[in-house]
Amino acid sequence: MELHEVLRRRRMVRRYDAGRPVEPEALQRVLAAALRAPSAGASAGRDLLVLRTPAQRELFWAETTRDRPGPADAWLTGMRAAPVLVLCLADPGAYAARYAEKDKPGPDRDAASWDTPWWDVDTGMAALLLLLAAVDEGLGACLFGVPAAAHDGLRAAFGVPAGRRFVAAVSLGHRAPDEASRPSRTVRRTLADVAHDGRFGEPWDG
Repeated sequence: MELHEVLRRRRMVRRYDAGRPVEPEALQRVLAAALRAPSAGASAGRDLLVLRTPAQRELFWAETTRDRPGPADAWLTGMRAAPVLVLCLADPGAYAARYAEKDKPGPDRDAASWDTPWWDVDTGMAALLLLLAAVDEGLGACLFGVPAAAHDGLRAAFGVPAGRRFVAAVSLGHRAPDEASRPSRTVRRTLADVAHDGRFGEPWDG
């Protein structure tokens, strides 16, 4: 699929066909796409924790929904049907080690002092490539947050090292049959709304 077509089709899918698994070859290609994301200093401080068995997914949802009262709502019901979950983890230590090397002189050597946590930014870019690769494979995907209150439980449940940060999770699967017909609530800002020409507030006219 051409890139512009992938971008046009990309949307967050929140309801999945529980009866259709993700083909192993397609999952392999989606995960491999994340490796193409850039990273500051080529630090590559990110990991993908892939949950693809019913027991693994159920454990994830159990840990992340402990504080949700009452029965599952429509969002949770739809998301729990996804056959694959990918937890996107950042490794700040990899950046600290990389920027302490001799070829990285100057003020950036102390990664702990950075205003921008590039480990989170880079992990987010890897997650975006997961979303785009899913479209190219004919799959649906959704990026969502991992509740902070669940982090310790997830670390214990899945052996996640203390130094890793939970940046986001991505659900993957085939869309539910009626998902494509659901009206989108997204109101997209136009290029004229977002782009500033040379000075903030100067309208972009192309």
